[in-house]
Amino acid sequence: MSNAKKHRTPWLDDEGEAPLVHEYAEKLGGFMSAMADGKIEKHELEHQEERVVALMKKIEPELDPALHEQVTRLLCELTAYNIMHTLHGLLEAAPKTKFRG
Repeated sequence: MSNAKKHRTPWLDDEGEAPLVHEYAEKLGGFMSAMADGKIEKHELEHQEERVVALMKKIEPELDPALHEQVTRLLCELTAYNIMHTLHGLLEAAPKTKFRG
C-alpha cells in the first residue's frame, strides 16, 4: 500500500463540521508569498491558476464519471464557499462607523 493510501489529509475538523481548506491554504508557499504584501499581483494569480490547472489535468483523467461529477460539484461549492468566506472576512474587518466629516 502506498504512503498516500496510509495517510489522508482530513478535509474536515475533528467534529466533522468545518472545512480545513483555509488552514491548508495558509501553509502553501505560493499563497503565503502572494499574500505577504497584502495584495495579489496579476502574475501571482496566474501562477496560482497554473498550479490549479496542472492538478486538474493530473487528477481529472483518473476519476470515473460518477466520482468526476461529485468532485466537480465539490470544487464548485468550495469555490463559492471561499468567495463567501473571503467577503465575509473583509466585511467583518471593515470599520463599523461611518465617517462624518
